[in-house]
Amino acid sequence: MNQRLVYVVGPSGAGKDSLLQWLVQHPPAHTRLHLARRTVTRPASAGGEDHEAVDAPAFAALLEANAFALHWSANGLQYGIRTQEFAALATGAWVLVSGSRAHLAQAQQRYPGLSAVHVHATAGVLRQRLRARQRESNAEVEARLHRALAFDAPADAFCLTNDADLESAGQRLKSHLFSLPTPRGDVTAQAQDSRQVI
Repeated sequence: MNQRLVYVVGPSGAGKDSLLQWLVQHPPAHTRLHLARRTVTRPASAGGEDHEAVDAPAFAALLEANAFALHWSANGLQYGIRTQEFAALATGAWVLVSGSRAHLAQAQQRYPGLSAVHVHATAGVLRQRLRARQRESNAEVEARLHRALAFDAPADAFCLTNDADLESAGQRLKSHLFSLPTPRGDVTAQAQDSRQVI
């Protein structure tokens, strides 16, 4: 049932957010995609993704109110996906989540059958991309590389190397996700598939 929930992880510099944006802009025919908006304890002025910016007390209040379907901490920030961001699943749409490697196991436990994707790149490419951002010292870049290389993706995750152009990687991800068989019991998806055949 949760196959249409796509949980994408990968180290900084691997380009997972760029891949998700590409996928939203190039959806398969007759397929609706929703990119889940994240709630982050980071100012909106920080740039990057279009996130819901909150401070730590506001995040804690949302957590207390059970407002999040998923949440995690990383790099001194807190991240959450509001429950309503998953509402599109009930209508047959696919929901794309930019997630956390450390939280992948918990996400799989809460949403069995989700489509896990691990986006990675070779050490040299990651190093080059991270240094080009000029946000961190060389020591911090190397620490990120060490964490990236130490991560073992689960056996059921689709591993995608994003070393070259975005179009090629995007097409490989698209081909993988939308060639998956419809799970038994996914009545909404089966009905949608039937409408596509007609």
